[in-house]
Amino acid sequence: MERTDGFGEYTFPTGTKYEGEMKDGMFHGKGVLFFPNGNKYEAIWENGIAKQGSFTYKDGLQYQSKDWDYCVGQDRRFYSERCNGLRPAGKSQLTDLHPPRVIPDGCYDCGDGFYDPLTRVITSYSGGFLRNADDAEHDWILRTCRLADLHPGKRPKPSSSRQ
Repeated sequence: MERTDGFGEYTFPTGTKYEGEMKDGMFHGKGVLFFPNGNKYEAIWENGIAKQGSFTYKDGLQYQSKDWDYCVGQDRRFYSERCNGLRPAGKSQLTDLHPPRVIPDGCYDCGDGFYDPLTRVITSYSGGFLRNADDAEHDWILRTCRLADLHPGKRPKPSSSRQ
């Protein structure tokens, strides 16, 4: 990153882009991180550290740390279903995409890419490397994310957290 003061832009190798105020080449002041999947994080930054901010999903849902009532308890509707109503009866809505994206065999759709539990690598939907999952993210993905539709007996045997 160049030493920059004033307004600046920076694009990370993952495709995430920062637009906002900078000081000495660091995020400083008001700025927004735009993620490749359409989500964004608006914050007040101080010497590269977010001090106060808000996260908004690509569908317009804004994350709240208190009184969060989305996808909890018995209400498992997608945000778009809350805003626009349920789709006609038929095949369950698996994702907010129509039709749902095709997940590679043995992998999970973890929200910003595909996760292979055997290699513990998350790749972007276009195939580029995003990151290696740590134990906590690995366990979360196995518990909560959608697995590719496989024939019985073809499911991988992912390991649980490394001890």
